[in-house]
Amino acid sequence: MHLLDTIHGLIDRRVLINFQIDQSVLAKVLPVGFRPKLYHGSAIGGVCMIRFKELRPRRVPAWLGLRSENAAHRFAVQWEEDGQTREGVFIPRRDTNSWFNRSFGGRVFPGIFHRSSFDVFESNEHVRVTIREPDGTTAVDFQGAVSDRIPPSSIFPSVEAAAGFFSLGATGYSATRQDGRYHGMELKSLDWSIQPMRTEQVYSRVLHDDAVFPNGSVEFDCALLMRNIKHEWHSRPDLFLAENQRGFMKKRSRQLVNAD
Repeated sequence: MHLLDTIHGLIDRRVLINFQIDQSVLAKVLPVGFRPKLYHGSAIGGVCMIRFKELRPRRVPAWLGLRSENAAHRFAVQWEEDGQTREGVFIPRRDTNSWFNRSFGGRVFPGIFHRSSFDVFESNEHVRVTIREPDGTTAVDFQGAVSDRIPPSSIFPSVEAAAGFFSLGATGYSATRQDGRYHGMELKSLDWSIQPMRTEQVYSRVLHDDAVFPNGSVEFDCALLMRNIKHEWHSRPDLFLAENQRGFMKKRSRQLVNAD
């Protein structure tokens, strides 16, 4: 159990970049114990880019809350726990520009965070975020504008259908430095609004790595924008699954959680 079990504040801006993934490919690279959660036969993964404001423990005034830019690569998954099928997201890596998140994540509150820089341009209609690792490598590059409809190529027939799918993935389990052990956090949004986006540029170093996801196994689906969402993060007990990880996530998750 972590010292801070509930954190709340305001999601100033959240962009969900979503990809359709060949389920057989993702099944091979997920850690043992997780399996892809499917939508119309396709696995779903992507990047959540989120800016927090007034983030703080309970009973701490808003003016003492923290502001930070963060990102998480995530894959919709299912697993068996206590004889029941659970669902949420598996997060191999979290990035942040906050020294507080890096210093206390995985200790005071769940989730190990890594240092990255965030170049952000934003207006009422447009969002551009470029995330770079400490060596200057581009990890994520996204540019998009608010739209009135979800892309016709999306696997989701409507914004409401997409929102319903992702709302069931509110519990995320993050890779740790111990194989088979995952830190858990649950996002509870106290209000909800979502807008589709027209995407002008999208790149993820992880999802565009042909050595992990062969050409043709990943296809961009849609991007969704949320703003000014009151929320709470609730700590969940650590999840313990099979210790022996396989494929990409065995090597890459260990590299990701130990690199900074």
